[in-house]
Amino acid sequence: MAKVKLNYFKAYEKLTGLAVEEADLLIEAMRSFTDASGYSDTMVEMHEFENRGDSINHDIFTAAAIDFMPPFDREDVVNLAQALDNVLDYIDDVLGHMYVYDIRTMPEDALQFAELIKKSVKALDRMMAEFHTFKKNKKFKQLVVDINSYEEEADALYKQAMRRLHVEDNEAVMHVLVWSRIYERMERCCDATEHAADIVSTIMLKN
Repeated sequence: MAKVKLNYFKAYEKLTGLAVEEADLLIEAMRSFTDASGYSDTMVEMHEFENRGDSINHDIFTAAAIDFMPPFDREDVVNLAQALDNVLDYIDDVLGHMYVYDIRTMPEDALQFAELIKKSVKALDRMMAEFHTFKKNKKFKQLVVDINSYEEEADALYKQAMRRLHVEDNEAVMHVLVWSRIYERMERCCDATEHAADIVSTIMLKN
């Protein structure tokens, strides 16, 4: 029996769907925060999303290696899959470091960052839902603009959060150190989302 050809567009959509679920889980964990040790079960759930993403990514890589006619350039097929997988990895990384650093508080800036990550990945998810019609879809430009604007918001929030740490909390050395590193990882999530959107824009230009 002939093997069913992989639907790359559906696979990409599954990856961004997992990213949205991760972002929801991150926000839920942060809003209900009482003690970092309570994150151990949440991390297992988060890792499950990441593992499912790795499996999808493997399917894309395997299919692209032997596909005689992928929907667009083979290198772009692989690069987009890797970029979407990075989004999953980075969101997982945020929660993991909150646990490892045994955080004691949940700053308002961190909650704002988590909401921004969710907005960004939801916009990316909408983009993937429309991607299969990218050659004639007029919604794409606005979605790219939305994701870029969220990344700019993340840059501004990062500067604001870091300044607040060093001005208002500068005597709490460990607090400043821990949250500086976590904010860096939160900003990386938005950067990764924008990078994936940029790859989609490049694919559109080529095709």
